Amino acid sequence: MPKAFPALPIDAVLPDLCAVLETVTNAVLQAPPGAGKTTKVPLALLESAWRNDQKIVMLEPRRLAARAAARRMAQLLGESVGETVGYRVRFDSKVSTRTRIEVVTEGILVRMIQDDPELSDIGCVIFDEFHERSLDADLGLALARETQTALRDDLRIVVMSATLDGGPIAALMGDCPVITSEGRAFPVETKYVPIRPDAWIDREMTAAIRQALREESGSILAFLPGQSEITRVEAALKDGLDPSVIIAPLYGAMETKAQDIAIEPAPDGMRKVVLATAIAETSLTIDGIRVVVDCGLQRLPRFGPASGMTRLVTVKSSQASAEQRRGRAGRLEPGVCYRLWAEAEHRARPPFTAPEIADADLAPLTLELARWGVSDPASLPWLDQPDGAKIDQARDVLRRLEAIDDANRITPMGTAMAGLPVHPRLAHMMLRGARLGLGEVACALAALLSDRDFMRGRGADLRLRVEAILARKAPKMITEAARQLSRRLGDAVKKEASKAGNHNPAGPDDPVDHADQVGLLLAFAYPDRIGERRKGTDARYRLSGGRGGILANDDGLANEPYIAVAELDGQAREARIYLAAPLSRASLETHFADQISEGTEVFWDAQSDAVQARWQRRIGALVLDEKTTRDEAGPDAIATAMIEGIRRLGLHCLPWDKAAEGLRERIAFLHRVDPENWPDMGDDALLGRLEDWLMPYLGGINKRNQLRQINLAEALTSGIDWNRRQELDRQAPTHWTVPTGSHIRIDYSGETPALPVRLQEMFGATETPKIAGGKVAVTLHLLSPAQRPLQVTSDLVGFWNGSYAQVKAEMKGRYPKHYWPDDPLQAEPTRRVKSRM
Repeated sequence: MPKAFPALPIDAVLPDLCAVLETVTNAVLQAPPGAGKTTKVPLALLESAWRNDQKIVMLEPRRLAARAAARRMAQLLGESVGETVGYRVRFDSKVSTRTRIEVVTEGILVRMIQDDPELSDIGCVIFDEFHERSLDADLGLALARETQTALRDDLRIVVMSATLDGGPIAALMGDCPVITSEGRAFPVETKYVPIRPDAWIDREMTAAIRQALREESGSILAFLPGQSEITRVEAALKDGLDPSVIIAPLYGAMETKAQDIAIEPAPDGMRKVVLATAIAETSLTIDGIRVVVDCGLQRLPRFGPASGMTRLVTVKSSQASAEQRRGRAGRLEPGVCYRLWAEAEHRARPPFTAPEIADADLAPLTLELARWGVSDPASLPWLDQPDGAKIDQARDVLRRLEAIDDANRITPMGTAMAGLPVHPRLAHMMLRGARLGLGEVACALAALLSDRDFMRGRGADLRLRVEAILARKAPKMITEAARQLSRRLGDAVKKEASKAGNHNPAGPDDPVDHADQVGLLLAFAYPDRIGERRKGTDARYRLSGGRGGILANDDGLANEPYIAVAELDGQAREARIYLAAPLSRASLETHFADQISEGTEVFWDAQSDAVQARWQRRIGALVLDEKTTRDEAGPDAIATAMIEGIRRLGLHCLPWDKAAEGLRERIAFLHRVDPENWPDMGDDALLGRLEDWLMPYLGGINKRNQLRQINLAEALTSGIDWNRRQELDRQAPTHWTVPTGSHIRIDYSGETPALPVRLQEMFGATETPKIAGGKVAVTLHLLSPAQRPLQVTSDLVGFWNGSYAQVKAEMKGRYPKHYWPDDPLQAEPTRRVKSRM
């Protein structure tokens, strides 16, 4: 490495890293922020013999960091970006035939592996800042490892992290070596300035920054959750600002030139206040910073399976994130960090930020896996396995978008969608729209949906936003994104047009009404969010995916019979609709003909308490046409609908006579004694097994009042074989013969079986009756001559020898005509008033 390179802490371990990669293919490098790993490691590996003039590709999670890292390495080489060192990010790249180090992001690495699984011109892949655990990084590492194990055993993979435990990563990579750099950092004083939980973060951050400007020297890096907070704090700080202080915002959506201003050192005699999102936590060196002001919040994407949407959520930053932010103040000299929360609260925060794969929308990842040919995601090496339920939901979305087939294999449409640098929903919309001559509108809409709503609060109609973009009245960044997408779309459509099997149901010549364009394009992106207005005064809609949505009654779309919805909140039952556009019935019929199904539905009608049948045409949960039909419904369908009705009504709707109730109670008793051999007779269990025991007895029944025809006792034993039925009578007999010869019914309705019997009929009995193979003693309810309880016992002999004497003394005077012997064990049982003896 040239001597002109400045010394950095990482230099101490670079010889070890280079030596390791001479003998093995994988390594994990742990180095704290500011150690220099991002710029020094790729340059050091450039001189390795194993590279054989192949490229080194380094993945950076953030576009700003990728461009900055490439620029810094090029400066160290005395070159311009695009020569030895270049970068590729979304909508921007600077590389040439001379480029040997490429810094990439935004799924670029995944696309490189998909296009060339052997990575034939790449010698090493570096995953920088892997502790951020972006979805692209996890997927890229999984695919790179599979390439390495199956196709390229000479491919080098280096994972670099500032805070993540290197052990699990090393294990994932074949127990590779872990190299640790101690780094170098100046001491940073931490000042906790807690604020009230309900305080406005903009005001508190403004006050904290002003305090830091008064108390400390040097430039300030202030961390805020997002762009909106940065804009408000910037405006507040400019009021009465010292002319020597420069305010420099820094967030991902800014133009490159504006980002450069934030990164560059302040001019001599000036101070700088950089207002940044979490983008400034790692990989990015901002010159001159010695003070950090941290609000302790960050904005992260969270996918809601119930809503099918990803929304940005403001959460408290983790301890690791806070420490990285704090460390920014001590890179060049001793510094100070102001934290707007209490020290005790800091200890209660989560140690690390959860990996994106745990909370993200997995539709893009699932599409990439289908393109890779993976049917089971678990077959790939993951640090955290993707959730199976979320994969299933993503596959359902991709099937609606024509991206995968019923066997989860990628389709020609899916392959074309994967080639576009947008979410699969938007890719499908753009490809279908372009074939209808709506490419420009589709691109504008995709750019709009990929960014913040710049017309929030001005109604839900997306047509107004699209018109603003096309008329160049929208913010510049959104307009530029639309132009970039237009160029990418043109290339993608050319590729897509040549692929077989990617049919166009409507055809390129089918006209599309101008007022319907945006709604139709939205429906291509969100076929599960086509809404039909419900009857009533409120603007409530049923969506094709089964959910409900509601518009404000004064919204311009409130009276539209059909709409397509782009954004709604995550409420489970009825979500508030934020962005939508009208859609005509004619467009649905024309462009979604292959998704419209028709047939006869047999269902339980709660109003008539009967099974009904109706013919329907529907798209998802939306019913386009229906009519009651007299067609004969099949007996199986009727029986299934009856089962549905019985479940809604409850078991009490069945004809429970004494025989059925008694049988149920006897089997329930045996289930308590021997649950493995006797079925559960509880309400939930019986309702859950209706198909097994009741459905065979529903022939010819299609109304509630016909249920009385069922022999319920026979139905309850239908699942019990003949031998077991005989065992039922032995183990849980209906009656018990007492010493007088009377056959008395056993009551099984309580927790234990009970036998109500007059006391005189049990004289001479020396044992308590037992059932269930002698395991359970029957509880005797010994009755007076007037059939009132005298004693409840499960120990008859104990009663004779104990409390009988007291009972006799009390009863003899009340019932003198009845037999009350002194020795009940030797007395003759009797049903009479007086014994013959």
